Amino acid sequence: MEAPARQQSFKMKKMTKQLTGKRDDSPFHAAVRAGNLGVVLEMIAESGEAELEAMLSKQNQSGETALYVAAECGYVDLVREMIKYYDTGLAGVKARNGYDAFHIAAKQGSLEILKIFMEVNPELAMTFDSSNTTALHTAASQGHIEVVNFLLERVSNLATIAKSNCKTALHSAARNGHLEILRALLSKEPGLSTRIDKKGQTALHMAVKGQNVELVDELLLTDPALINMVDNKGNTALHIAVRKGRDQIVRKLLDHKGIDKSSINKSRETALDTAEKTGHSEIATLLAEHGVLSAKSMKPGTTNPARELKQTVSDIKHEVHNQLETTRLTRKRVQDIAKRVNKMHTEGLNNAINSTTVVAVLIATVAFAAIFQVPGQFADDITKLAPGQSPGEARIATKTAFMIFIVFDSIALFISLAVVVVQTSIVVIERKAKKQLMSVINKLMWLACVLISVAFLALSFIVVGKNERSLAIWVAGIGTLIMTTTIGTMTYCVIVQRIEASKMRSIRRSSMSRSRSGSMSVMGESEILDNEFKKLYAI
Repeated sequence: MEAPARQQSFKMKKMTKQLTGKRDDSPFHAAVRAGNLGVVLEMIAESGEAELEAMLSKQNQSGETALYVAAECGYVDLVREMIKYYDTGLAGVKARNGYDAFHIAAKQGSLEILKIFMEVNPELAMTFDSSNTTALHTAASQGHIEVVNFLLERVSNLATIAKSNCKTALHSAARNGHLEILRALLSKEPGLSTRIDKKGQTALHMAVKGQNVELVDELLLTDPALINMVDNKGNTALHIAVRKGRDQIVRKLLDHKGIDKSSINKSRETALDTAEKTGHSEIATLLAEHGVLSAKSMKPGTTNPARELKQTVSDIKHEVHNQLETTRLTRKRVQDIAKRVNKMHTEGLNNAINSTTVVAVLIATVAFAAIFQVPGQFADDITKLAPGQSPGEARIATKTAFMIFIVFDSIALFISLAVVVVQTSIVVIERKAKKQLMSVINKLMWLACVLISVAFLALSFIVVGKNERSLAIWVAGIGTLIMTTTIGTMTYCVIVQRIEASKMRSIRRSSMSRSRSGSMSVMGESEILDNEFKKLYAI
């Protein structure tokens, strides 16, 4: 028995190695994919802050992060430990298939992992892929009833969100024949039964494509009017069931009291015509027995003008509903993107504040130490003092270069100390005020950097001596060129940033004055997306 076990273990290791190599997994990915909790925790503990962030955000060729791999493989303990090191943005990184870690866990039916994610950040439940497919859609399609119930309980409006083709989770459940999921969705949102997709099809149209008769019966009990609703091609549920050859479902529909057996689609076909056209002779016989006629055999006056008017009004109603739903979803996506962008801006400002504080302390330290480390040191031997010289006085105190150094170095010191006092004493919450404070502090730091540079250049003239004065001039020229270029570039960035912001505000004001319709939402989304992928922000 041991030999087969070793052989199986060898095969698993070989398969894992092949899969790891194919996907270009990092060592961290490989440890996670193997489910080795001890190794994963050890790698996290031994990594520095920057190295850890890079390791957690690393994506393989499939775009999968280590957290995604853990969620896909269903490693509950790994996910519980790893999520401690992920923020919302990093946890929501999508793979090439459009799924993030939460979404793939829903697809796999990993309820415990979803609970862990929801405890840490409930916003992850609103994840969607490129076609606006939510985790609820995916769980409903896969038949994970426990996951569906959990998501419906935690996020009340999740069931109403439609994909980009306007299909709801109810459409997905009906198409795949998941009766319990269909009941759960309808109990939460009964109005979903009449929602239509871009083809104009309801959940009943989806259900008759499958083979679950009980599911069809459940939808008809929810809303009997569904049986005569038509899609964009004029097909009722009966037309579609006939075309798919679902004889049991056709029988169920024909037994329903409210069915319109004379319904003709836009191809001028009744259900009987469709059966004959698709070669379903047994269904054609069944339809004929229930009194369904072909379109040609119907009298010219059979068409009901009132019914056609009602259908036209219904089509218009559904079209308007689709437009409103699209607008609502677009606005929601804009709001989600705006939240992410605002969070990125806030994190960027916080990082800039922290960096400025560190730099201010560094400049103050250097400026303070430089005064007591001047070339030539100080006159400390009382017996060797020059005429007019006092103990502790710098030996180069009378030189002009030293005077320039002491003035500029002192100003840089006190500016840096002032920045440190402000940064450690004032707590700014509002982002706009924080940005204004950062703008002022940055300009002070620019000035401190220029002053400390001048102080350094002044001392360089003393250090090189009179014979090498040309070297000091070269150093001064190079330093001036670098600082001028840097400060000039930053000033240019600030000016360009403010001009762009001013133009954007003007465009937004003019667009808002022209219209408050859905087009405004679309424009807003493109603006935010442009801002989201900007690589540079000047303060």
